[in-house]
Amino acid sequence: MASLADNIERYLKSLLDQAREGMIEIRRAEIAQEFDCVPSQINYVLATRFTPEQGYVVESRRGGGGYIRILRLSWGSPPGLLQQICCSIGSDISQEDAEALLSRLAEIGALSRRQEAMLRASLRMETSMLDPPWDGIMRASLLKAMLMVLFEEN
Repeated sequence: MASLADNIERYLKSLLDQAREGMIEIRRAEIAQEFDCVPSQINYVLATRFTPEQGYVVESRRGGGGYIRILRLSWGSPPGLLQQICCSIGSDISQEDAEALLSRLAEIGALSRRQEAMLRASLRMETSMLDPPWDGIMRASLLKAMLMVLFEEN
Protein backbone atom coordinates (compact mmCIF):
# COMPACT_ATOMS: atom_id res chain seq x y z
CA MET A 1 0.00 0.00 0.00
CA ALA A 2 1.36 3.41 -0.99
CA SER A 3 2.02 5.99 1.70
CA LEU A 4 0.51 9.44 1.73
CA ALA A 5 3.84 10.91 0.58
CA ASP A 6 3.91 8.46 -2.35
CA ASN A 7 0.39 9.47 -3.36
CA ILE A 8 1.20 13.19 -3.19
CA GLU A 9 4.38 12.64 -5.19
CA ARG A 10 2.52 10.63 -7.83
CA TYR A 11 -0.19 13.31 -8.07
CA LEU A 12 2.31 16.15 -8.50
CA LYS A 13 4.26 14.20 -11.11
CA SER A 14 1.06 13.51 -13.03
CA LEU A 15 0.36 17.26 -13.04
CA LEU A 16 3.88 17.85 -14.35
CA ASP A 17 3.36 15.24 -17.07
CA GLN A 18 0.26 17.12 -18.22
CA ALA A 19 1.93 20.55 -18.09
CA ARG A 20 3.11 21.94 -21.41
CA GLU A 21 6.40 23.42 -20.29
CA GLY A 22 7.28 20.97 -17.53
CA MET A 23 6.28 23.46 -14.86
CA ILE A 24 3.32 23.74 -12.52
CA GLU A 25 2.22 26.22 -9.89
CA ILE A 26 0.31 24.89 -6.93
CA ARG A 27 -0.98 26.15 -3.62
CA ARG A 28 0.19 24.14 -0.64
CA ALA A 29 -3.09 24.53 1.25
CA GLU A 30 -5.16 23.32 -1.71
CA ILE A 31 -3.07 20.18 -2.15
CA ALA A 32 -3.15 19.54 1.60
CA GLN A 33 -6.93 19.87 1.58
CA GLU A 34 -7.23 17.51 -1.38
CA PHE A 35 -5.20 14.86 0.44
CA ASP A 36 -6.69 15.64 3.86
CA CYS A 37 -3.30 16.30 5.44
CA VAL A 38 -1.39 19.17 6.99
CA PRO A 39 0.54 21.55 4.72
CA SER A 40 3.82 20.45 6.30
CA GLN A 41 3.27 17.03 4.66
CA ILE A 42 3.38 18.80 1.29
CA ASN A 43 6.60 20.52 2.38
CA TYR A 44 8.08 17.14 3.27
CA VAL A 45 7.25 15.67 -0.15
CA LEU A 46 8.70 18.67 -1.94
CA ALA A 47 11.87 18.68 0.15
CA THR A 48 12.56 14.98 -0.23
CA ARG A 49 11.19 14.02 -3.65
CA PHE A 50 11.48 17.15 -5.79
CA THR A 51 15.11 18.12 -5.36
CA PRO A 52 17.54 19.40 -8.00
CA GLU A 53 19.41 16.11 -7.67
CA GLN A 54 16.23 14.32 -8.72
CA GLY A 55 15.68 16.70 -11.59
CA TYR A 56 13.41 19.40 -10.14
CA VAL A 57 13.62 23.02 -9.11
CA VAL A 58 11.09 24.17 -6.51
CA GLU A 59 10.40 27.84 -5.86
CA SER A 60 7.94 29.17 -3.34
CA ARG A 61 6.39 32.50 -2.56
CA ARG A 62 4.72 32.92 0.77
CA GLY A 63 1.74 35.04 1.64
CA GLY A 64 -1.87 35.31 0.58
CA GLY A 65 -1.12 35.07 -3.13
CA GLY A 66 1.68 32.61 -2.51
CA TYR A 67 2.41 29.62 -4.67
CA ILE A 68 4.82 26.80 -5.14
CA ARG A 69 6.32 26.42 -8.59
CA ILE A 70 7.79 23.04 -9.57
CA LEU A 71 9.96 22.87 -12.67
CA ARG A 72 11.15 19.59 -14.14
CA LEU A 73 14.70 19.97 -15.41
CA SER A 74 15.11 19.01 -19.04
CA TRP A 75 17.38 20.00 -21.86
CA GLY A 76 15.70 22.85 -23.64
CA SER A 77 13.98 24.08 -20.49
CA PRO A 78 13.14 27.76 -20.22
CA PRO A 79 15.91 30.38 -20.18
CA GLY A 80 17.31 30.97 -16.73
CA LEU A 81 17.52 27.25 -15.97
CA LEU A 82 21.24 27.48 -15.19
CA GLN A 83 20.55 30.30 -12.76
CA GLN A 84 17.85 28.22 -11.07
CA ILE A 85 20.20 25.25 -10.79
CA CYS A 86 22.91 27.45 -9.29
CA CYS A 87 20.44 28.93 -6.80
CA SER A 88 19.29 25.47 -5.81
CA ILE A 89 22.88 24.32 -5.26
CA GLY A 90 23.22 27.11 -2.73
CA SER A 91 26.40 27.96 -0.88
CA ASP A 92 27.41 24.36 -0.21
CA ILE A 93 26.60 20.87 -1.48
CA SER A 94 27.54 17.36 -0.39
CA GLN A 95 29.45 15.05 -2.73
CA GLU A 96 26.44 12.73 -2.92
CA ASP A 97 24.06 15.55 -3.87
CA ALA A 98 26.51 16.93 -6.43
CA GLU A 99 26.90 13.51 -8.03
CA ALA A 100 23.13 12.97 -8.09
CA LEU A 101 22.68 16.34 -9.83
CA LEU A 102 25.38 15.49 -12.38
CA SER A 103 23.73 12.12 -13.04
CA ARG A 104 20.39 13.79 -13.62
CA LEU A 105 21.92 16.36 -15.99
CA ALA A 106 23.55 13.54 -17.96
CA GLU A 107 20.26 11.60 -17.96
CA ILE A 108 18.39 14.47 -19.59
CA GLY A 109 21.19 15.12 -22.09
CA ALA A 110 22.41 18.40 -20.62
CA LEU A 111 25.84 16.80 -20.07
CA SER A 112 27.59 14.00 -21.90
CA ARG A 113 28.69 11.00 -19.83
CA ARG A 114 32.29 12.10 -20.38
CA GLN A 115 31.54 15.59 -19.06
CA GLU A 116 29.74 14.05 -16.08
CA ALA A 117 32.75 11.84 -15.30
CA MET A 118 35.16 14.77 -15.60
CA LEU A 119 33.07 16.94 -13.29
CA ARG A 120 32.73 14.15 -10.72
CA ALA A 121 36.48 13.52 -10.71
CA SER A 122 37.28 17.22 -10.47
CA LEU A 123 34.92 17.75 -7.56
CA ARG A 124 36.27 14.74 -5.68
CA MET A 125 39.91 15.62 -6.27
CA GLU A 126 39.61 19.30 -5.43
CA THR A 127 37.58 18.85 -2.24
CA SER A 128 38.89 15.59 -0.78
CA MET A 129 41.53 17.25 1.38
CA LEU A 130 39.22 19.90 2.82
CA ASP A 131 37.41 19.66 6.12
CA PRO A 132 33.72 20.46 6.58
CA PRO A 133 32.22 22.96 5.95
CA TRP A 134 34.90 24.12 3.49
CA ASP A 135 34.60 21.01 1.32
CA GLY A 136 30.92 21.65 0.61
CA ILE A 137 31.49 25.35 0.03
CA MET A 138 34.32 24.69 -2.41
CA ARG A 139 32.33 21.93 -4.14
CA ALA A 140 29.34 24.23 -4.68
CA SER A 141 31.52 27.00 -6.04
CA LEU A 142 33.38 24.69 -8.41
CA LEU A 143 30.22 22.96 -9.58
CA LYS A 144 28.50 26.26 -10.40
CA ALA A 145 31.55 27.57 -12.27
CA MET A 146 31.98 24.38 -14.31
CA LEU A 147 28.28 24.17 -15.19
CA MET A 148 28.29 27.79 -16.32
CA VAL A 149 31.16 27.12 -18.72
CA LEU A 150 29.63 23.91 -20.07
CA PHE A 151 26.12 25.33 -20.49
CA GLU A 152 27.48 28.42 -22.27
CA GLU A 153 29.20 26.15 -24.81
CA ASN A 154 25.90 24.38 -25.54
